[in-house]
Amino acid sequence: MKNLTRILVVEDEELIRETVGLALQEEGFDVQTVSDGRSALDLFYQSTTPNISSPQRLPDLVILDLMLPLVNGLDLCRFIRRQENKVPILILSAKGTEMDRVVGLEVGADDYLTKPFGMRELIARCRALLRRSRTLQAEETSQVIRYQNIFLYPQECRVTLAGAEINLSPKEFRILELFMSHPRRVWSREQLLERVWGPDFMGDSKTVDVHIRWLREKLETDPSHPKYLQTVRGFGYRFG
Repeated sequence: MKNLTRILVVEDEELIRETVGLALQEEGFDVQTVSDGRSALDLFYQSTTPNISSPQRLPDLVILDLMLPLVNGLDLCRFIRRQENKVPILILSAKGTEMDRVVGLEVGADDYLTKPFGMRELIARCRALLRRSRTLQAEETSQVIRYQNIFLYPQECRVTLAGAEINLSPKEFRILELFMSHPRRVWSREQLLERVWGPDFMGDSKTVDVHIRWLREKLETDPSHPKYLQTVRGFGYRFG
């Protein structure tokens, strides 16, 4: 069960909840069901709270009724999105007007299915949402450059070291991105100046040394004995 795709069904009508849960289980999904919005909210809260000793595993997809006791579906959807959780959300609702669908989608749902619905359509929509989610995750992963415990996010222009964000200047960021994109390659000062500062740069090549020193101070445990930014005497610098 651990590696199965988990779907959370949040539905207060027992017959619908059990029928949907059973149909999804028969399709090979790991299904978790709750009957009210508070239980679902608690699940997400526990999953995002570091002090919880046994956090719940987050679902890969949420099937969400709107008319729920304790916490309604729209508020639950808003909470999930405020946590920057990108889990796909499929709303099930007896409310089928255009405005109802627009509101549901605008608060963060990915799809909207009106009751009564066909089970095959529900399963097909679930599979489509999961495919889309996996594609987006793969694209985001491919945009991350990693070396050991350093993560560089080109689209976001940020770097983390052992989980902590490192503040870099634009030039420092571009140097590190170049190094991490070509680990072990040796770069001369002139090559770095051309790639980072541009071919029209007229300053002193020693500026490269200064920026390398600044990078070491931010990335290395012991800048005088670097393990990431290595000096190759007589040639230049390499990363790793």
